[in-house]
Amino acid sequence: MRLVSMGVRVRRNAEPSEAKTEREFHPTPRLHHDYENMKNKFMNELEHLPLPMWAVGAIVMVVLVLVACFTYCMFRKCFGKKKKSKKDRERKRAGRRRTEGAIGDAEGEQKEEEEKKEGEEEKEHEKLGKLEFSLDYNFTDAQLIVGILQAQDLAAMDIGGTSDPYVKVYLLPDKKKKFETKVQRKNLCPVFNETFIFKIPYAELGGKTLVLQVFDFDRFGKHDVIGQIKIPVNSVDLAQPLHEWRDLENGEKEEKLGDVCISLSYVPTAGKLTVNIMEAKNLKKMDVGGLSDPYVKIVLQHNGKRLKKKKTTVKKNTLNPYFNESFSFEVPFEQIQKVQLVITVYDYDKLGSNDPIGKTLIGYGATGVGLRHWSDMLANPRRPVAQWHTLQPEEEVDAALKAPHR
Repeated sequence: MRLVSMGVRVRRNAEPSEAKTEREFHPTPRLHHDYENMKNKFMNELEHLPLPMWAVGAIVMVVLVLVACFTYCMFRKCFGKKKKSKKDRERKRAGRRRTEGAIGDAEGEQKEEEEKKEGEEEKEHEKLGKLEFSLDYNFTDAQLIVGILQAQDLAAMDIGGTSDPYVKVYLLPDKKKKFETKVQRKNLCPVFNETFIFKIPYAELGGKTLVLQVFDFDRFGKHDVIGQIKIPVNSVDLAQPLHEWRDLENGEKEEKLGDVCISLSYVPTAGKLTVNIMEAKNLKKMDVGGLSDPYVKIVLQHNGKRLKKKKTTVKKNTLNPYFNESFSFEVPFEQIQKVQLVITVYDYDKLGSNDPIGKTLIGYGATGVGLRHWSDMLANPRRPVAQWHTLQPEEEVDAALKAPHR
């Protein structure tokens, strides 16, 4: 009986434990069921809201962005000061280093300036050669007589270590009349022995400056200035002739009007003169936009009278126009020594007058390059001879045209 009663007790004790175990497994489905109920309720409430779903989503995004901004600001406020202070320290250290090195830098700059000055002085004292000249004044005929005698030890301007020198003579500030000597080919110690006469009253000599410029001649390029001598006339005693050597100085750059390349040919038997305007380069800027609309006008003259004139086409918006346009003139052989070509480069303007950029004179009455080009053409009949001509101010060429031919 005891065993039976003990077994009954054991069963009764076991039953509650089994029930407990069964109760322990019930909460999971209940929690899941509660979560689903809450979710359904939340969704039902959202559906019954007066706002659409996209508006609710936008509100949620705005709230998240505000929270993110607030968090970022708090982070910067708490940890940003330390970073700034480190940067400030680094800047202060760099400033100290700069101040420490300022003295050394100043010394270095002084040395560089001294070196530059020495280099400039060397350039200034660079030997360009020297020129022998004479100067006299004829009070009876009111003539200033300038003699270009010779030069020595001129600077070599060509690749072969030589130069083709000639001397240009004129008076400042008017520059109305210019003279040029003959070119001495491949000679650094040329002998000129040429005399030039300026007819000018003695009372006007006080404000004049005589300029003797030595150039290196180049048939196909720009003529380079080797050096020059400037003589204020009021510093010379014209009561007695002056004859001396002087060292050449660096030449000053004149206003550049540009260059024009011209080809000439003459057939004596047919009496045909052909002028080919090939191209121009580095023309002066005449328009507001920094360009020009150039064209070339050719005038054939004889004894100051215009025989014929012709023009090239206009090249728009360029300072380096290419023409390659030929023009023929009938000039009998007996007149070819007395005619002259006046070449003028103009800037075309639709609304106003065409402005002259520069001029050059070739043939009778010309000097320097203009005379040499004409002589080369006559010495080589039927063959085209090309030559670059530097444009000169219009008033200078007009003055040369009016001056008597020497």
